[in-house]
Amino acid sequence: MSQVSSFPPIIDEGARVLILGSMPGVESLRLQHYYANPRNHFWKIIYNLFEAETSPTYEEKVSFVMSKKIALWDVIQNCQREGSLDSNIRDEQVNDFSGLFQAYPNIETVIFNGGKAYETYKKWIGFNDVPNLTFLRLTSSSPANTKRFEEKLREWSVIKELILPFQA
Repeated sequence: MSQVSSFPPIIDEGARVLILGSMPGVESLRLQHYYANPRNHFWKIIYNLFEAETSPTYEEKVSFVMSKKIALWDVIQNCQREGSLDSNIRDEQVNDFSGLFQAYPNIETVIFNGGKAYETYKKWIGFNDVPNLTFLRLTSSSPANTKRFEEKLREWSVIKELILPFQA
């Protein structure tokens, strides 16, 4: 097993929705980019929600999500894991959500990208610390999730509704 660590959050004061993964996969860790595996549907979902063409560079993708009031982070700060599968995660340590929510009080909704992110957050943090937050668990955008893209997109469409009131 290898020790792996997540990235700092992609967030600013305008963020209203926080999307949480579990831990970046091998390709994401190698490139130091969220959702870097080209088979992961995350970026395709986000761009399709807003009827936009997927940006070619990671920097443009980051700017795009931030312009939509979306922040990204992972529940797990570090863990032991071989490969990319969530089922291989051992000895996880979670990120500091108390500090994050204090620093970014405009976050209203936390969305879990898959079951492992949700279950880990539930186990180590719980849902009662920040009373005004809404928590939603969505199907994983990961290639390990065999749902069709169209099914994932339909489920993830809730994001557009959440941030629509905040779009200029």
